[in-house]
Amino acid sequence: MRILRCLAVAGCLLLASLARADDAALVEASLDEFHESAARADTAAYFGVMTEDVVFLGTDASERWQGQAFRDFVTSHFSAGRGWTYVPVQRDIIVAADGDTAWFDELLENEGLGTCRGSGVLVKSAGGWKIAQYNLSVPVPNAIVGKVAADIAALQAVPVSDSGTATAANSPPVPASAATADTPHPATEPAEPAPTGNDPGCSKKRFKTNRKAGCS
Repeated sequence: MRILRCLAVAGCLLLASLARADDAALVEASLDEFHESAARADTAAYFGVMTEDVVFLGTDASERWQGQAFRDFVTSHFSAGRGWTYVPVQRDIIVAADGDTAWFDELLENEGLGTCRGSGVLVKSAGGWKIAQYNLSVPVPNAIVGKVAADIAALQAVPVSDSGTATAANSPPVPASAATADTPHPATEPAEPAPTGNDPGCSKKRFKTNRKAGCS
């Protein structure tokens, strides 16, 4: 009888492990579609892997969009054929024991920003795994983090004029975001490269969990 109980327990554990593995694969597919649909500016597919009240956090501290506000922002870009390409090169996924929630972190490559990091939460629904929160960031190497922090503090200390530009004594106005031509103003748009619609082959590659990959 004890042997039978042990076998039953082992069987249940095995089934639970297999179920989590299946869920992880589905989470992987949702995240892949999230990036691939953004690269091809496919509004329906992009929104299809998100919850209604999804929260998107951008690289600037001011960038927090939720629900309809994020969908309005994305629609304004995608309707003009402007997508953005972030290619996953490494990803870790953890599925909760109840099988209804998963969280992840991933490293991404972007033409304008280089190495980025995405992290967030997905929830299981009748329509599959949906992204409830996505946090996009740019990791700062420890060797320069002090300088970056000082630059941010200096930027925040510069007064902003009525026109929305930062001004300093005896110097011409400069964009408050110090944005380059390849990086849109962070207060209004998520950090993204110039449209890369001429390279769809790269954006459509899939990269599996913890597998390094390049974009040729």
